[in-house]
Amino acid sequence: MKILFAPSEAKSLGGDDEKREFCFDIDRNEILKTYDYFVKNANKESLKKLFGTKELLDIDIFNSPTKKAIKRYTGVAYEYLDYASLDEEAKIFLENNLIIFSNLFGMLCAKDKIPFYKLKQGEAIGDLKPEKYYKEKCKNIKIEDEILDLRAGFYEKFYKPPFCVKMKFLKNGKTVSHWAKAYRGKIAREIAKNQIDTFQKLKSHPFKDLKLIEIQQKRDHEMWIFEIVE
Repeated sequence: MKILFAPSEAKSLGGDDEKREFCFDIDRNEILKTYDYFVKNANKESLKKLFGTKELLDIDIFNSPTKKAIKRYTGVAYEYLDYASLDEEAKIFLENNLIIFSNLFGMLCAKDKIPFYKLKQGEAIGDLKPEKYYKEKCKNIKIEDEILDLRAGFYEKFYKPPFCVKMKFLKNGKTVSHWAKAYRGKIAREIAKNQIDTFQKLKSHPFKDLKLIEIQQKRDHEMWIFEIVE
């Protein structure tokens, strides 16, 4: 079972390697060169808009140290996933089965090594829109395993599997939004800890604080609806 995961705006600095490794054979040259040129030549306001920050950042994606994607991202979902505290078997499981959708690098395995960068979700790089760029580059990628899609809906613009399981979280009968990121992280952590590799195993797993209350059948996915029972 493969887990599709969103990136995060928050990222750790630095790195521990010079290698750039990608498990998916996608042509990233144009978007990376466009980004690098824009970062080095755009005016201050354009850069702040691109980064989604109030301050300018010193970014050089071709000459900066890299680290595994799962260690680069540090947002809410990644805090609750807490990769660093997992045992070695769980880490290896995530590195091989968690697929992260970067706004700049596209489809990444969690173990792929990337430099620090900033690119606000939905922001174009000059005239180039990452979601359109990667939709074309990823259209022929085939994932043979069952797919659990824990991404935010925006990332379906990059790649939409032919069939998958999605999850929705309710509290007091109402859909949660911000805290959905936390529960996506918690679920990915439980999957890794227990080496859950099929929908059948996932369906029967007793998640703490979550109760599966409904499965809705759709044309191209199943929606599993959980009630938060803290």
